[in-house]
Amino acid sequence: MNAISAAGLTQAFDGRVIFRDVSFTVASGEVFVILGGSGCGKSTLLRQLVGLQRPSAGTVEVLGHEMYGDDVAVLTTIGVMFQSGALFGAMTLLENVMLPLEMHTDLPAEARENVARIKLGLVGLADAAGRLPSEISGGMAKRAAIARALALDPPLLFLDEPSAGLDPITSAELDKLILDLRHDMGLTFVVVTHELASILAIADRCIMLDKTAQGLIAEGDPKKLRDESTEPTVRGFFRREAA
Repeated sequence: MNAISAAGLTQAFDGRVIFRDVSFTVASGEVFVILGGSGCGKSTLLRQLVGLQRPSAGTVEVLGHEMYGDDVAVLTTIGVMFQSGALFGAMTLLENVMLPLEMHTDLPAEARENVARIKLGLVGLADAAGRLPSEISGGMAKRAAIARALALDPPLLFLDEPSAGLDPITSAELDKLILDLRHDMGLTFVVVTHELASILAIADRCIMLDKTAQGLIAEGDPKKLRDESTEPTVRGFFRREAA
């Protein structure tokens, strides 16, 4: 079973088409990247996939369940890390990670805390559980957001621009964390990014959206797209060549 099956996805706002007829699948256990230039609809597509933006047309199936159907339990099978991290500033990292457990489980307080500490340990933040978001670095905030996304043990994680604003070393460390989590826990990742180094480091497959084409212009192994694509926009992106 595919982790995700998207068919004919279209999004328009006030008659302005962002993209149309976007179709693809994501295999279980792979790192799948959505890429493209600014304004092409990457984050909009991500919002469709996680149930935050109903498509103008098309369907999304997650682990065999219709995202916009009657089974709201599908939402517990995914975890989301938003671009800013979206941590609650008045809560410690431990409290941030405990929040989904408080909202969606009947676990007693001690069990919720133990689970949250385990998740923080998975991302290398076991010693930072008591800190506030204002007391940690940007890279640590991204890790904490991933820990919170893991709180309910979802098999599928969505990451929106995880490397944005990070220095190259911290970004590389985050790339390694993603690959380690995929290997150790069998997770599936869908990642939105335009960071070329990260794309080439972590992606098994990718799709590329284009603002002018209003849709999908490439799909496949990013290394092959870099080396073999004859489409000018794709070549320009991967080779950092101006149009």
